[in-house]
Amino acid sequence: MDVLGLDIGGANLKAAHSNGQALSLPFALWKAPALLPEALDRLLYKMPPAEAWAVTMTGELCDCFESRRQGVLTILEAVTMLAGSRPVYVWRNDGCFVDVATARTTPLQVASANWLALATFAGRYATKGPGLLIDIGSTTTDIVPLVDGWPQPLGRTDRERLECSELVYTGVRRTPLCALLITCDDVAEVFATTLDAYLLLGYIPEDATDTNTADGRPATKAYAEARLARQLCADLETSTAEERRRLAEAVLRHQKMVLGVNINVVARSLPGLPQTVVFAGEGEFLIRLALQAQQGIPPCRVVSLSRQLGPAISRSACAFAVAMLAAERR
Repeated sequence: MDVLGLDIGGANLKAAHSNGQALSLPFALWKAPALLPEALDRLLYKMPPAEAWAVTMTGELCDCFESRRQGVLTILEAVTMLAGSRPVYVWRNDGCFVDVATARTTPLQVASANWLALATFAGRYATKGPGLLIDIGSTTTDIVPLVDGWPQPLGRTDRERLECSELVYTGVRRTPLCALLITCDDVAEVFATTLDAYLLLGYIPEDATDTNTADGRPATKAYAEARLARQLCADLETSTAEERRRLAEAVLRHQKMVLGVNINVVARSLPGLPQTVVFAGEGEFLIRLALQAQQGIPPCRVVSLSRQLGPAISRSACAFAVAMLAAERR
């Protein structure tokens, strides 16, 4: 059975088909929740047909909703409106699919469960001994302990996962630089984000059509330099290329440090040193750099979903995971 997986976030909508096709489109859900059905329809138009849909989400946390419960129900309503007569399977944080009717009665188990779907799928690449799944996206990082191919999380909800370092609120696009580098000498304003640092350093390719940036101008190196200059309380005339590059390099060092600390915390919850680390997300480059900088984790087998399945699937890995898990379940 062909299944289409959907991962509905607050800043991006991701779809993946069980045949291997995947796509991610930016959509600021918190700004226009009423436009979610229209945005989903645009995404689905570009995907092949499927007999069933599998759904997971994180967008219910958006502050356009009065509660996470309301967010889940709103997202489910948009999905069912478009699904028509197709069966829709909704993933929960207990590792089960349920139908939409059941999902509506258990919204807090549906909320932000996409990480568990990916960890369950990724376990097939780490079937022996302790391991880790690390998924870095635009906004957050998931670090999930695996044992013999099965997720062994200490937390299930976002709050629980934050407390045990399995969820880290840092990513490679949307994290404001002032949230990473705040000191008495830094500017506490969202002039630039991590996207600008990695555009300048060459880790993320330019995309002139992408305007999901701090100032709404394109995601190009030239505009990234201008945004980084603003973060220095300057502009291109009153800052140097060397100063802007040093700022970008400081962002990279700090994110490597933050991720390294949290990776080590999660690794210590395993019954032994990790034998396999599975990489996913558009921040795979940062995972590799963070691990190289760590002393507590020895060299181990590394599995990149980008290399295994392609960059598009790695970026939409949670959507692909629910699609495959639902297809295999049937």
